[in-house]
Amino acid sequence: MTKFTAFTTATAIMVAAPAFAQNYTHEVLAEGLERPWAMEFLPNGDDILMTGRNGTFFLYEAATGDVTELGGAPDVATAGQGGLLDIALAPDFETSNVVYMTWSGAVDGGTTTHLGRGTLDLAAGEVTNVETLFQVSPGVDSNAHYGSRIVFHDGHIFMGTGDRNNKDFGPEHIAQNIATENGSVLRLTMDGEAPADNPFVDIAGAAPAIWSYGHRNIQAMTVHPDTGAIWLAEHGEAGGDEINVVQRGENYGWPLAAYGVDYRTGEQFAAVHQDGDGFVAPVYNWGPGRDDHFPPSGMAFYDGDAFPDWQGHLMVGNLFHEYLGLFAVDGDDVSAPARLLEGEGHRIRDVKVGPNDGFIYVLGDGDSAPLLRITPSEG
Repeated sequence: MTKFTAFTTATAIMVAAPAFAQNYTHEVLAEGLERPWAMEFLPNGDDILMTGRNGTFFLYEAATGDVTELGGAPDVATAGQGGLLDIALAPDFETSNVVYMTWSGAVDGGTTTHLGRGTLDLAAGEVTNVETLFQVSPGVDSNAHYGSRIVFHDGHIFMGTGDRNNKDFGPEHIAQNIATENGSVLRLTMDGEAPADNPFVDIAGAAPAIWSYGHRNIQAMTVHPDTGAIWLAEHGEAGGDEINVVQRGENYGWPLAAYGVDYRTGEQFAAVHQDGDGFVAPVYNWGPGRDDHFPPSGMAFYDGDAFPDWQGHLMVGNLFHEYLGLFAVDGDDVSAPARLLEGEGHRIRDVKVGPNDGFIYVLGDGDSAPLLRITPSEG
């Protein structure tokens, strides 16, 4: 098992936006992580299980600061945006030790997003008995837009997928085709089956796992701690990134209603969302271009005690502009974000609230990425 050197540094920062004003510091808990993608706290509330896109599990042990590589990952396709992606502890993890995970893997026609599960055996330093529960269909000859965040709600798995970077911006786009799970939110049983009460089960030719569709590339998803609603963030095309609240059976419009422009031409290719267009509009969006867009990854509502001013705020990682967005939320109204960690040079891949301490844990992105912790500061 490989071990990574850990160390701690701290920087005191003041959030500039008055509505969010609270002092904080951030610490580097570990560095040198290879292409990390997701993290999850273990039941002790201190140790963290992580995934690496190269096809590796990592364990951060809070008592020592060590990061240890674990074995047992499934075979993954690592080209482009692929690899071992999200991870989540089963609701009964404390008795079962089962973890759920997503990854990109080879299938007929190319690659696709997989959902699977295995058993975490810390004594052996590996995840055992990994099995595939669901494969998004069909496979596509692309190494982009796998989506891949998962959450548990109401006894089911909700899984966000991507449109595999399909550039047909008309009504025949893959995200508008309910015969395929690409570009959708899926609702599955804990064994990876489509429940009988899903919205498209009785429609001939439709993929029964679909819960909502018309999404571009979902890389952030969480459950609202008070309402139980599922929130997600997805990448737009050259801007046009969105925060959405998921509704049963609804069409979110991609690419027929969008706020971005074509990466290739810089031209608008669709109308923006309008009342009566038949699509669900985002609760928050960014406009076209890359000057101030928000390619997201990782999302959590703040529900700890360490930052009372931030209670109920939404946190979303920004990859390109390298900050953690902190959004005030009132119902479905979302305010412009304060920018935590701006200027520190970290692409943000995932974010979690520490269950024991209420601190904010942030996972960086890249070939040698850090694990960070945000804590309150007096100065």
